[in-house]
Amino acid sequence: MFKPTHRRILLAVAAAALLAACKPQEAADPAASQPAPDKASATVAAQPAGFNGTDMRKEDIGGDFTLTDGDGKPFSLSSLKGKAVILSFGYTHCPDVCPTELLTYSDALKQLGAEADKVAVVFASVDPERDTPELIGKYARQFNPAFIGLTATEGQDLPLVKQQYRVVSAKAQQQSEKVYLVDHTAGAYLLDKNGEVAVFEPYGNTAQQIADDIRILLKS
Repeated sequence: MFKPTHRRILLAVAAAALLAACKPQEAADPAASQPAPDKASATVAAQPAGFNGTDMRKEDIGGDFTLTDGDGKPFSLSSLKGKAVILSFGYTHCPDVCPTELLTYSDALKQLGAEADKVAVVFASVDPERDTPELIGKYARQFNPAFIGLTATEGQDLPLVKQQYRVVSAKAQQQSEKVYLVDHTAGAYLLDKNGEVAVFEPYGNTAQQIADDIRILLKS
């Protein structure tokens, strides 16, 4: 396992030094993977709200975007309104964190039982150079047939999407054009039924914790 880190995209300089490496290292520190809150709302976000994850409802974060799904078709996040959404970012060649997270999200849906039909899981690639629509679709579905894999194709603005969700990523340990790891922000956002970011679930939160937070969103 390894230790994911993060930072909000405020300054492009020095961002690479604060990324989460997708490689085996020491045990993850969940607190280290949280996106930094706005200073004005830091106190509000730190207050308990019944969530296991971090309450992000006062943060200026998120928004709609369109990427390409596993069928090669444009897919807009707003098409999932009416459902709670688990949104995470990663890549198919990730050796450790991404598969662990996706397995956890699959387990969380199992714990929700019949309510799982009210939840969508979206896995968006930060490595569109290698993650074709077909590959990202198959990868996401191997963890759960209902999971939605997305990647950026020509004309789609992945950097903007990453900025919307304070996601940082960069190639690491590159051996060739096609052989490398990608350091990236870990964890997932829970979006409410209106498509608004409500909770950040850091890497390391359990399926039970995530399922409990989703239940709160489904009741709201």
